[in-house]
Amino acid sequence: MPALYLTEDDVRKVVDMPAAINIVERAIKHLADGKATNVPRNRASAPGIILHSMSSAAEYLGTCGWKQYTTTKHGARFLVGLYDNAGGDIAALIEADYLGQLRTGAVTGVAVRRLARSDANRVGVFGTGAQARTQLEAVAAALPIKQALVYSRDAQRRAQFCETMASRLGIAVESVAEPAAAVRGLPIVVTATTSKTPVFNGDDVGPGTVVCAVGSNWLNKAEIDTATVARAARVVCDDVAACRHEAGDFVPALEAGVFRWEQAVSLGDVLAGRAVGRTTDDDVLVFKSVGLAVEDVAMATDILSQAKAANLGTPLPFGHD
Repeated sequence: MPALYLTEDDVRKVVDMPAAINIVERAIKHLADGKATNVPRNRASAPGIILHSMSSAAEYLGTCGWKQYTTTKHGARFLVGLYDNAGGDIAALIEADYLGQLRTGAVTGVAVRRLARSDANRVGVFGTGAQARTQLEAVAAALPIKQALVYSRDAQRRAQFCETMASRLGIAVESVAEPAAAVRGLPIVVTATTSKTPVFNGDDVGPGTVVCAVGSNWLNKAEIDTATVARAARVVCDDVAACRHEAGDFVPALEAGVFRWEQAVSLGDVLAGRAVGRTTDDDVLVFKSVGLAVEDVAMATDILSQAKAANLGTPLPFGHD
C-alpha cells in the first residue's frame, strides 16, 4: 500500500503518555539485547540552519527509520521516515514534534519507575517549555506524584506552566523562586532547559535523589554541575554510546577527574538486571537522556499501526503496492 503522511494532529489522536512509556521501555530493552541498533545524532550546518540526523533499525519491530530536523531562528521542524524491513519500502513520513516530546518524556518515566526510591511522590522540575511539560507528565504517569515544584527564570511563564500542569495532571504544581527550592529534599529532580550552564548547585541534592538531565545534547552544554556527577553512586544513560557522543553534562566532571565513562551503565542493562541501578535508599543517581532514534522508530511504528486502524493519514504517491 502507499506510504502514509501523518500530521501532528494525527499523532496526537493515536498515542498518549502511558502508551509512550511502554513503547519506549520495550525499545530500550531491545536495544540492550541487540535486537535494535541506534546511530547517534549527527549535525550538518550552514549559515542560519542546522540539520540534525539520527537513525535506527529494529529487528523486533520489523522496521527501520530516521528522524531529521532543522533548527533555525524560526524554531525547529521535525520529521520521521519509517521503512519496512522486509522489502525496504517506505511506510510513512510522520511530523514528529509531539512524537519527540512524548518519547523524551517517556524515557524519563521509564527511568524514574526503576531508579527512584519506592516512596518517591514529589518532583522538582527545571524548565517550563514543551519538553518540561511532557517530562512532568511522564513522571506523574510512572509514579504516584503528589507535588511538583517548578523553577525557571521567568516568573510569569512559571506561573502559567504550574496552572496548566496542575489542571492537566490533577496534582499540586507550585512555582518556586530559587533553584534550591526545586532540589532540596526532593527524591526526583528533572532538568529540561536550554541552559548552557548548570541550573542548580549539586550540593543541594539530598540523599536518595535521582537527577534526570534531559535538556542538553551538545558537548558544550551542561545542565548539571560537577558536584552532582561526583556525588552519584551510579550514572545511568539512555545509551552510553550516545551519551559519550553528545552529553556535555559530563565534560567538566571528566576534565576534573571525578567521573569516567567506564562507570556509566545503560538503562536497558539496568532494566534487564545486567547492571546495578539503586542499591540503597540513600543512593544519589544521575540519569542522562540525549534521545535515541530507536525510541523514535518504535514510537513511529506504533503510531503508524494505530493511524491505519483509525483510517488517519494522507496516502503519498510512493511506497509499495
